[in-house]
Amino acid sequence: MGGILHLVEDRPTPRSVYNWRVYVLALIASCGSNMIGYTSAFIGTTITLTSFKSEFGIDKLSSDAQDLISENVVSLFVAGAFFGAIFTYALSHWVGRKYCLAIASATFILGSGLQCGANGNRGLGIQYAGRVLTGLGTGVASNIVPIYLSELAPPAIRDRLVSLYELGWQIGGMVGFWINYGVEQTLPEDHKQWIIPFAIQIIPAGMLFAGSLWIRESPRWLFLHDRRRQAMKNLCWIRQLEASYIYITEEVAAIDPAHEHQKATVGLGFWKPFKALGARPNMMWRLFLGCMLFFWQNGSGINAINYYSPTIFSSIGVQSNTVKILTGVFGVVKAIMTFVWLLFLVDQLGRRKLLLIGGITGSVCMWIIGAYIYVVEPTKHPSDHLNGGGIAAIVFFYLWTAVYTPTWNGTPWVINSEFFEPSFRSLAQACTTASNWLFNFLVSRFTEQMFQAMGYGVYFFFASLSFLAFFFAFFLIPETSGIPLEKVEPGCSRSSRSGAPTRSSREEEEQFRFDVKEHTVHQENEQDEESA
Repeated sequence: MGGILHLVEDRPTPRSVYNWRVYVLALIASCGSNMIGYTSAFIGTTITLTSFKSEFGIDKLSSDAQDLISENVVSLFVAGAFFGAIFTYALSHWVGRKYCLAIASATFILGSGLQCGANGNRGLGIQYAGRVLTGLGTGVASNIVPIYLSELAPPAIRDRLVSLYELGWQIGGMVGFWINYGVEQTLPEDHKQWIIPFAIQIIPAGMLFAGSLWIRESPRWLFLHDRRRQAMKNLCWIRQLEASYIYITEEVAAIDPAHEHQKATVGLGFWKPFKALGARPNMMWRLFLGCMLFFWQNGSGINAINYYSPTIFSSIGVQSNTVKILTGVFGVVKAIMTFVWLLFLVDQLGRRKLLLIGGITGSVCMWIIGAYIYVVEPTKHPSDHLNGGGIAAIVFFYLWTAVYTPTWNGTPWVINSEFFEPSFRSLAQACTTASNWLFNFLVSRFTEQMFQAMGYGVYFFFASLSFLAFFFAFFLIPETSGIPLEKVEPGCSRSSRSGAPTRSSREEEEQFRFDVKEHTVHQENEQDEESA
């Protein structure tokens, strides 16, 4: 097994290809996931601050009414993200990846400004409107960032660069989890205390907007829209190679047949992929698998914890004065394990193994936590300190976090960024990302009611879904690590200009399975040679 710098290349690659430009472009694009992570994490604890509740009179309402407001603040953001992800298909088709990032960040900044303008006199309406706008910007960014990263990256480090999306998400989340602890400990309970966490979300969005004015458009998008001169210029700039270099020639030779295949079988119009998708059962099946990856991801409970971490820790019996500390530690563990995943796991273990490990381990941890709450009933028997069982439950909670973060939390994004041929990539990414936000919305909208109605059963519910996710990944998800984008989908690397008849969907899928198996055996042989 290789180390941090180990690369599995599909062909001899000049060292200059792995240059600073490709990493800087990836870091700028990942500011989009940084703003998503922060705004997803800080809100759950900010709306529990006494200063926020007193500002809007929430503290005078019943507990059910308070839960409803909390769910509205969270779920309106997620609903906006759902529609933003859907609209991204049209945006990316007409304006490209670069300007989608600019539009996403500008919309997010506008929404953040509205949230900062809310106060007790204006009411929560402007807060809700701001959350919807930040959600729209989030939906666009969550859709386009993985596509942009996968299209600009050389195959050997594609998974590593796409993983920066998840790393940026978790770093933003870690800051979001800790910011409320900081303002609560250092600032008086007034308007300034709760407005600071809302204002900070403008920082990563502003960085993305400024960076989007500098970054280069995706060469693959330019090739697809017959802008070859600009595409070649951008490709050579990103790779730091001359157009005559053999590596550039080979890369263009792989891209061109894929686009010729799209012109012949799908077409280049806005509605063409929709029509072609209906005629490709194998691609519809793969789209279904991509959407279901996010169903199982949200079924793990990760986003319930992200949005409602105070509720989660309180259910285990943690006192309110330590909830924010443990929430902050949760963010730190996620960030650290994402970094480990980025450097050591996603390249070496591959996608499928990570999903299998995360599914079974996450299920075991959730069963244990739920069993502790069932036996002890900590909310009915409060104590000023955790007993041995409570400490063990916290340990298993963090073990679940440490395992699930580098598996189901980020890996579905990587798989979906490389699961589809260029003909369907934008449409498929819009559908799969929208499905993530749809399932996310269901979790964010009903988590509080689930805990009230089910209690410890919520953990058994998440444990059962994680267990089923293991079998989903085992039987249905192939390994795609290290395969060039043009070869991930069967048949798209073969030119249709020869006039040869188009292969059936079954034949293409069988060829794809063979290519994946052959690629996996090749990687295993390389590792055996290294060990010898």
